[in-house]
Amino acid sequence: MLHSRIEGQGKPLIILHGFLGMSDNWKSFGTLYAAEGFQTHMIDLRNHGKSFHSDAFTYDVMAIDILEYCQANNFKKVSIIGHSMGGKVAMLFAVSHPELIEKLIVADIGPKYYAPHHQDILAGLNAVDFSVKPDRTAVEETLYPYIPDFGTRQFLMKSLYWKEPGQLAFRFNLPVFNDKIEIIGTALPEAAVFEKPTLFLRGGNSNYILDTDLPEIKKHFPNFELATIPNAGHWLHAENPKLFFEETARFLK
Repeated sequence: MLHSRIEGQGKPLIILHGFLGMSDNWKSFGTLYAAEGFQTHMIDLRNHGKSFHSDAFTYDVMAIDILEYCQANNFKKVSIIGHSMGGKVAMLFAVSHPELIEKLIVADIGPKYYAPHHQDILAGLNAVDFSVKPDRTAVEETLYPYIPDFGTRQFLMKSLYWKEPGQLAFRFNLPVFNDKIEIIGTALPEAAVFEKPTLFLRGGNSNYILDTDLPEIKKHFPNFELATIPNAGHWLHAENPKLFFEETARFLK
């Protein structure tokens, strides 16, 4: 069963993080959505956060994980927000189980295929040698040459934890990501269609959803609307949280 953080009472709202993320990335949003009358379930996807590790790592199995989570919680209808990889999971879940979805929000990812582009990040993570028992500062110093962007390093450092006294580790399943990185960019199945209301959000400075992608989005999600969050890149919820929340809350209401 997937690990989750749950906040509030009311209509169920599921939030799915992106690749190398975790539910903790969304806790401030969990509080905001709870105040709007949602019971917010911030989930750790398999091989991330405090959820289980598994050699099986595809969008099909991740969508099944969400189905099992909904069944275990007796959800008849849910709304879902998915960012990046979590958006891919949300899209596949929605086209597979439309009867369970009230509203779908997909943040800065489209249904198309994306070529692998996390090589520098994986190289940096693999360069960390935990056998020498580095502290957090030493881990960050190792990551820096591969990942010069401060925000990205801080995002990855959130997955560091004390496995035992004096021994740090990453919560995510790095060996499986090394082996299966190509699945992250998998396209939605060609014939998949979801006809209920769907909001796509993109960062104004991001190139993940281009104007040329809109016909394909419309093919899969004929009842979609698009909002662009200015002054934000791929991590649009972190870079412009106020507008991200306003747009999503409006759509959910």
